[in-house]
Amino acid sequence: MITIGLISDTHGHLDDQFFNFFEPCNQIWHAGDIGSLALADKIAAFKPLVAVSGNIDDYKTRLVYPMNQRFYVEDTDVFITHIGGYPGHYSTLVKDLLKTDPPKVFVCGHSHILRVMYDKKYGMLVMNPGACGIQGFHTVRTALRFNISKGEVSGLEICNLPR
Repeated sequence: MITIGLISDTHGHLDDQFFNFFEPCNQIWHAGDIGSLALADKIAAFKPLVAVSGNIDDYKTRLVYPMNQRFYVEDTDVFITHIGGYPGHYSTLVKDLLKTDPPKVFVCGHSHILRVMYDKKYGMLVMNPGACGIQGFHTVRTALRFNISKGEVSGLEICNLPR
């Protein structure tokens, strides 16, 4: 079993309360709009980081973190991108991927809206942790923590902080 901390849309800012929430995690996944390599380095020094770049990230960040990541963890096929959508409203990139090879867990950010949904059509869990930075229209900053074991996600927890 592995414990994952999931964030998105930090826009260069991540409060210490989120680091406390992620203390039991084995890895941190970041679904884009990191905001700076300095913040990515701080997160990676704390826990191993798997991240994608987002639409606000500069070219330096894009050189280190690709736009998409696909990998396996605990026998679970995971795809992470920044602009992805949700069931019935996927981006073009995601629609094309789902037609041929849907993952078991699909992670995206961008909307600043926390969503965790199961897409029956593609047999996958869709996760968007919302936004945990201070930039944007959101009124609550959110992050997720969960376990993955043998292809199953369990123990989902939400961290909510006021903006």
